[in-house]
Order: sequence, then C-alpha cells, then structure tokens
Amino acid sequence: MSNISVNKRWAIVAGVASLLIMITLMTPGWAIASEGNKMEKPHALNQRQQAIIPIAAFTAEGDIVRLKPALNQGLDNGLSVNEIKEVIVHLYAYAGFPRSLNAMGAFMGVMQERKAKGIQDEQGKQASPIPSDLDRDKYGAQVRAKLAGLDKDISGTPWQQFSPVMDTFLKEHLFADIFARDVLTHEDRELATIAALANMKGTEGQLAFHLGAAMNTGLTQEQIKDFIVVLDTQVGKAQAQSAQEVLNEVLSNRK
Repeated sequence: MSNISVNKRWAIVAGVASLLIMITLMTPGWAIASEGNKMEKPHALNQRQQAIIPIAAFTAEGDIVRLKPALNQGLDNGLSVNEIKEVIVHLYAYAGFPRSLNAMGAFMGVMQERKAKGIQDEQGKQASPIPSDLDRDKYGAQVRAKLAGLDKDISGTPWQQFSPVMDTFLKEHLFADIFARDVLTHEDRELATIAALANMKGTEGQLAFHLGAAMNTGLTQEQIKDFIVVLDTQVGKAQAQSAQEVLNEVLSNRK
C-alpha cells in the first residue's frame, strides 16, 4: 500500500472523528463549560427557578449583603417584582417576620438603585382575590395532603393532639391563605421553601418533607438534583452537602 493511500485513509479517519465530536457537542443535553473543555449537562431548572434559590436562602439566613446581588440577579433572570415580593412574603412562615421584613427592606433599596439607573423592571401580576366563601380548613388540608403525596390529609398525630391550634394555623393560614395566592406556583413555593430550609440549622426533618413535597407538586428528580448544584455554587458547599444527604434518604424512601 502506498504512502499516499495510507495518508488518505488517516485523513478520512480524522475527518470522521472530527465530525463525531461536532455532532456530540451540538446534541441537546450537553454544553461546554466556560472554564475549559469539560462537558457538562445544562441546568434542569430554568434561570428564573435558579434565581429563587439564593434569594430564599439568604432571606432565611438574614444575609442581606449576599441577598442584594441575588435580588438583582433574580430581576435580570426573569423574576418579576411581585414574584420576588411573594417569595419574601412566603418565607415569613418558615424564617419568621424579622427575616422577611429585613429582606423586603433590602429589596426596596435594590429597586430604588435600579430605578436611579433607569432600569424598568416588570411588575408582574397581582394575586387574584381569594373567594370569600373558601373553606380554608378544607383547602389547606387538601394542599398539605398533596404536598405529602397522600390521598387525604394527616389526622390525629401526637403533635396535632398536643397543639390543635398549630394544626389549624398550618392548614388555614400557611396552606390556604398563603398557598392560595397565585403569584407563585406551588412548585415555586416549594423551591423557595427547600432553599430556605437548606440554609437554616436544625431543619433537616422539615427539609426532608419539603424535598418530597417539591417533587409531589411537579418538580422532577433532575430538577431537585439541580437544586443541589445551584445551592453548592451560589449559597455554600456545606449547605449543599447537608441537603444532598437529606435528599439521598428522601429518594431512597420514595423508591
């Protein structure tokens, strides 16, 4: 075989290899990482969903310094003003009024700064009126059952018997008054909740419940796994590692 034939064969092989690499890189589901030639899957959560995570985490922690850039990022990534307000309001049920009020104050400051720069942010829709005849106890029980992945709501547990008023507040206020507000979807609310709980101490039990609830409302396992990735890169590695351990147990139990 002549050298020319060998060279032609190698040229063909090299060309085919190059074509296969190009096809692989152009195939949906893969992207080149900005830091080098490493290939990684794109986020399962969209930019808007990703932006909810640090906003909720820093609101719950009370870290106003890190919250402000997260709020700017949220607006830039597709969250409306009213959606961010709703995330902050939602979290008072989990992190308390002081943290939510501080976060709302920070958001007001961010809005003033953006307005001074001539930035016009989308206000977004207001919450629809809640029917005056809504049976809040029944509605809240249905929402809680859905979050828990049950056909009917929990009843008669020791803590409910010990403090019936807490059960009433959970059903009628958190899972009715708050969850009935349609500025955010239930998926959005659960994403904000798990981000907040993952950045709080001593809330592993609640985090486990709400990781399951997030999937019961419609978020996929891939999106929940992506939540851990965003938590790692935008909030903290320790929080992501702890949340991953809880998630591993939740996924194991769901099998």
